[in-house]
Amino acid sequence: MTVPALVLASGSPRRRELLERLSFRFTVRPVDLDETPLDAESPTDYVLRLARAKARAAARAGELVLAADTTVVEGGERLGKPDDDDAARAMLTRLSGREHEVHTGVALCDLDRGLQMAVVETTRVKFVEMTRDEIDWYVATGEPLDKAGAYAVQGFGSLFVEAVHGSYTCVVGLPIATTYRLLKNAGYQLPNLPRCCEEKEV
Repeated sequence: MTVPALVLASGSPRRRELLERLSFRFTVRPVDLDETPLDAESPTDYVLRLARAKARAAARAGELVLAADTTVVEGGERLGKPDDDDAARAMLTRLSGREHEVHTGVALCDLDRGLQMAVVETTRVKFVEMTRDEIDWYVATGEPLDKAGAYAVQGFGSLFVEAVHGSYTCVVGLPIATTYRLLKNAGYQLPNLPRCCEEKEV
């Protein structure tokens, strides 16, 4: 079936840009939820729970809602968005020269079908060794302050990313291939899909 009116339950400009690049037509409907982790909640359970909750909160009849949540984990500890420049410096110092994980939960909700599906994508990211001057310069750009883990892989932060093992778009905030597979598994057919991507009849 063709995707009904698509809603992105996120105010993230990065997620919006990823969908726009693929010519998706959608409405943006951010939701405001308490994102405090539960006691003993794993990072993957955390992003799954929030993605599902965001999708449910934005759901309306006649629409398909897409939601996502991303977290950065280093040494088993979640690194959220830094509160200030000092917190950003501390996070970047911690990531410098090390490998960390980025988990993104993706959820779909269609009230008319009674459907809710969610998956998690995990990508490993390796940072180069950053000097103090490089960290100070990057923090001064202002980019780290509204980013989980204090960096944007698609921005100035790319200067310090040595390797990405897995989905690049997962690190940006919405794993596109995973999202497409989720839509397919839910039985949706994307409108205006190129013939090379259509399922061939046997």
